[in-house]
Amino acid sequence: MADTAVKPRISWGPLVSEQSGTSRRSDTFKPEGLIDYTTLNRKYFANDIEFNQFYRSIKDFCMARLGYPVIRVELEDFQIMTAIDESISKLDFHAPDWCTSVIGFDTSANCNLYELPEYIMNNVRYVAYKKDLLSVPFANGSLESDMFIRYFQDNFIFSDFSMSEFYILQMWLKQTRKILGREGSFKIMNGKYIWVSPTPTANDNQTVIVEYKSLNTNTLHHAFINWLQRYSLCVCKEILGQIRSKYDVLPSPDGGARLNGAALIQESQKEKEDLIRELVEEIEEPPLWSTY
Repeated sequence: MADTAVKPRISWGPLVSEQSGTSRRSDTFKPEGLIDYTTLNRKYFANDIEFNQFYRSIKDFCMARLGYPVIRVELEDFQIMTAIDESISKLDFHAPDWCTSVIGFDTSANCNLYELPEYIMNNVRYVAYKKDLLSVPFANGSLESDMFIRYFQDNFIFSDFSMSEFYILQMWLKQTRKILGREGSFKIMNGKYIWVSPTPTANDNQTVIVEYKSLNTNTLHHAFINWLQRYSLCVCKEILGQIRSKYDVLPSPDGGARLNGAALIQESQKEKEDLIRELVEEIEEPPLWSTY
């Protein structure tokens, strides 16, 4: 393994192998609309709060639903920003599998370790290295093919041989190929690097394909945007309720005005539970099941 990691040049898009050497191949280019993970939930009072167009749309939704400008809303921009960050983090954690993007990069000779941008490494789903993605799972004449055919031929070799045992055999064969063969494998190191094995050589350049979850505000489904708006509103209600709970009654010439802090907190907790249930049961994709 090389002593230092390599920052590879990245090709973008679903057909990354066809984009090598084109103008879209860059180590700095990033698709527009991606959430900036470097600042998500990492803001301080001392920072200048500036809303981009997407954040501003959520802020305006929350303020309008809380009664602004008819009613004064006691929330600062920093508090609204933290509410939006919290809702984005929740949605990103449960984002469906189809919210994905693909990038590719070429390996360097004698280097196993590759550093990729944070927004990719935080959302890696799968890394393909030294795999023929367009072939069948196993070739004719291989041990896997022979055993698969014999299994369904009702051969005496597989008497009382269950499907679960067949899959255990497949896993054992896969692990054996990784240890004794040249099939590629990968690991995520320190949440920052991709480590590939076996070590690339000067005469064996390979393209590594990385699939990762992608929360892009420009292509985000309108149902997800509305979910972000409603969840951000719930968090804003909770913050506003805590502020208004400091004083139950404000003195006034007519005997005082009663604030609704406790009601806002209770309403926020109920709505957040409903939104999480909606996210998990209706928006997030269910587990995959295969039948044979």
